[in-house]
Amino acid sequence: MLFRSDGKKFVEYVQQLTLRKLISAANTHLHGLDPRYKIETDETGLNISLYDAECGTSRLAANLSGGETFLVSLSLALGLSSLASQRVRIDTLFLDEGFGSLDERKLQKAIEVLRNLGERSDKMVGVISHVGRLKEEISNHIEIVPSGSGHSKITGPGVSMGAV
Repeated sequence: MLFRSDGKKFVEYVQQLTLRKLISAANTHLHGLDPRYKIETDETGLNISLYDAECGTSRLAANLSGGETFLVSLSLALGLSSLASQRVRIDTLFLDEGFGSLDERKLQKAIEVLRNLGERSDKMVGVISHVGRLKEEISNHIEIVPSGSGHSKITGPGVSMGAV
């Protein structure tokens, strides 16, 4: 491979290698969520698509459903956490929403994956969500309840202040 003097080709090459490692780690997590899917890149190695084994086609990220987008995002976040923790210790992972776009089966699988991640590693996984099922399934939670006039009350284990 020849590299130009401005380094653009080299930068693209390194980005492709990094993205391949990230996708490999993400696919490990995605397989646990739903083995039907696999994250791929296009021929440039820089654009992400999702292969659906059920229909045998790949679709670009822009053409995914809300639930599929959530699964890919969650898998990429978990994959990035896995890669980063090889060099830097990452103790906490926060996930903000997206659970409402999952059907019951995928929601249950996502809960199991997150629970296992917390049990198998020493990571703390924080979930920010309005989905009631998560509150039922996750025993430790902090709840923020609006109390009017722009204030909220925070309740839950370890909370020592009342109003924000």
